[in-house]
Parts: sequence; structure tokens; C-alpha cells
Amino acid sequence: MKGAGQKQDRRAYLTEAPIPKLICTLAAPTVVSMLVTAIYNAADTYFVGRISTQGTAAVGLVFSVMAVIQALGFFCGQGSGNYLSRLLGAGNRQKANEIAVTGFAMALILGLCTAVFGNLFAPALARLLGASDSTLPDTLAYLRVILIGAPFMMCQCVINNQLRFQGSAFYAMIGLMCGAVMNIALDPLLIFVLRMGVRGAAIATVCGQIIGFTVLLICSFRGENIRLHPRNLRLSGDNILQIINGGLPSLMRQGMAAVSVVLLNRFAYLCGGDAAIAGMSIVTRSMQLLSSALIGFGQGYQPVCSFNYGAKRYDRVRDGFFFCVKYGTILMVLASAFCLLLPERIVSFFRNDPAVIAVGAAALRWQASALPLMATSVLTNMMLQASGQGIRSTITSSARNGIFFLPLILTLPRLFGLRGVEMTQAVADVLSFLLCVPFAAGCLKRMKKTEQT
Repeated sequence: MKGAGQKQDRRAYLTEAPIPKLICTLAAPTVVSMLVTAIYNAADTYFVGRISTQGTAAVGLVFSVMAVIQALGFFCGQGSGNYLSRLLGAGNRQKANEIAVTGFAMALILGLCTAVFGNLFAPALARLLGASDSTLPDTLAYLRVILIGAPFMMCQCVINNQLRFQGSAFYAMIGLMCGAVMNIALDPLLIFVLRMGVRGAAIATVCGQIIGFTVLLICSFRGENIRLHPRNLRLSGDNILQIINGGLPSLMRQGMAAVSVVLLNRFAYLCGGDAAIAGMSIVTRSMQLLSSALIGFGQGYQPVCSFNYGAKRYDRVRDGFFFCVKYGTILMVLASAFCLLLPERIVSFFRNDPAVIAVGAAALRWQASALPLMATSVLTNMMLQASGQGIRSTITSSARNGIFFLPLILTLPRLFGLRGVEMTQAVADVLSFLLCVPFAAGCLKRMKKTEQT
């Protein structure tokens, strides 16, 4: 009886608690998680930046591979998490158990395949990423280790997302923080003390992922969270299709991000060499750090959105969306002002090389100018995805790094040279915002109309 009461209490909490308090409570640990994750993702860039410009460039090149690994993990994690949250909102816990285990199994299979085949073709992959003769040794050293950790990285993403969508954001935060602390602690030890260089940075990252995965797995067996038990595995066509529907927007968003990083690095090298790659790499990590609070805030909204959508409380879905867009925009205005005031200092913190600073500071100014628009774009995509609107959310998630970025990166550098590379992502942000506004308005209007009938 006690367990049943706890389950009902959680459902009642997510469907009845005041929206501002509910979102802030769920967002607080996810914001911390995202900030910590962004910090430890930037840690490799910071410590490797003490070694050489080539090492910094190598880490930037392999970042796109890490983005693909995370994209596959989020594909399985958000795909299963979105659906299981709606199932829990509708009171179907048994089906939610099946979806959770199926999502985990898919990530494990994809992770093992990535580790094996990625290492088999590592040299060709490094060249495809844009490694030059001078950056190839460091790129391979970093890449091979990162690929070995792919199963842990993907499975960590799955458990983290499933915990968040059940309303257990605190447990998700604990797992990520443990991995982050391990990574940051090991970086200087392995890179400088044991003189392992770039390979040491990669080992530190993978060790952090393993620790994070282990802690998250333990946390998933606490409280009223769904247990990942093999007996609940159902690799049925319906379960897989539901995960694909919910996870495809994440795959497209982060997969396109990986493609955009590869193209960005290629054109940066053509226009400015290794220093340009290093500069753009630093800006990419910096923007990830600055936008992580917004994404964490939005992730606090997602379980509220999916639970209430499943319970047909559309008024709460709308209220949560407007609340998050309002305060997310304020946050991004502050972040934009910070970047516009101190671009050179931000870039030089990672690598004190005049050529790197020149490229990075210019790109940072461009991207900072479009930051205030990001809240609307991110929250629109999260609302569409959490409410199960796979096609619309896939389009909005692909907009910034795919639909708009790809033609821009192929055009602007040819017209403006290196400046075209620096401005491409900012222009893509503006166009993505213009696309997302009508999508958001249409979704909110449909929910209001359904509620009135």
C-alpha cells in the first residue's frame, strides 16, 4: 500500500503542484547537472590548452564524435523517457517498465558497435573529422580512448534521462556530478603528472563516464523509480517505434550538431589553419557552458510537459512553456551581455595564443548576439518532443544545425572567408527562431482547442 501511495503522490505532485514551484524544483538539479557536465566537457579543452594549439584543435575535432555518441544516447534515453513519462501520467506502469529496459538495451547495443567499429576505422575517421598532418597524432590518441567509452556514455545518457522524466532529477544530478568530479580530478594528474598528454585527457573523460554510469544505475534502484530488470525487456516493433518517435528529435538535434562541428572545423582550417580550429573549438565549448543552464531549465519542464500531456492537463503544459520562455530569455540576455563585454578574456582563459584569440573572440561576439533568441527555440523543441509530436519536433531540432546551418556553412565562408565561418552559427540561430515561433503557436493553439472540446 505504501508503494502505491508513493506512486500516486508523485503523479499528483506532477499534475497538481503550482507550475513555477514545480518547474524550479525539478530544474534546479538539472541546471546543476548541465553546468557540471559543461564544465567537465570544457575541462579537457582547458588542460590540453596548456600543452599546445594542436592538442586543443584535436580535442575540438573529436568533440563531434562525442556529440554523435551523446546523440545516440539521448536518442534512446529521451525516446524512452518521454514515452514512459506519458505512460506514468496515464497510470500504465507496466508498459513504462518495458520501455525503460528496451531503451537501455538499444543504447548498450549501439554503444558496443560504436566502440568496435570506431576503433577499427579510427585513422580514416580522424581524417574525415578534418585532422591535418600536425593534429593527426593527438586526434587519434584522444579519439581511440573516447570510442572505448561509448557504451558507458550512451547508457549513462539513457538512465539520466529516464530518471529526469520520472521526476527524479536529484538522482540524475548526483550521477553526473560524480562523473564530473572524477574527470576534473584526473585531468591534471594524467596529463601533467603522469605525462600522458592528450591521451590522459581522454582517459579522464572515460573514467568519469564509467563512474557516472555506475552511480546512476545504483540510483535507478532507489525510491519509486522504475527498475531496469531484464525480465521487462520487450524488443517489440511498437516499443521500438515509440522510442524512435520520441528520440528522433534528440538524434537529429545532436547528430546535426556533430555534422556542423565537422564542417565548421573543415572550413575554419581552410580559412585559418589549426589556430582557427582551436578558436572555434573554444567558442563551441564556451557556448555549451553558457547555454547549459537554459537546457537544464528546459529539462525541468519536460517531465511536467509529458506527465501533464499524458494526463490531458493541457493548461499546465501551456503555463509551463510560457514560464520557461520568459525566464529563459532573461537568462540568455545576461549571458549575451557577458560574452559581448569579455570575449577576448573568455577565449584566452582556454588558450593564450593571439591567433586563436582573434578567431575565437570574433566568433563569440557573433554567437552572443543571437543568444536571447535561444530560449524560444529550445523550449519549443522540448515541448513538441515531450508531447510526442515526433515530426514537428524533429524539424525544429534539425533547424539550427541542419536545415539552416548546412547551406550557410557552404555559402558564407565562400563569400566572406574566415568571417563567414565565425558568423554562420549566429545566422542559423536567428533563422531557427523564426521557424520555431509559428510551430510553438500552432501547438499551443491545438492544445487549447482540444481542451475546450
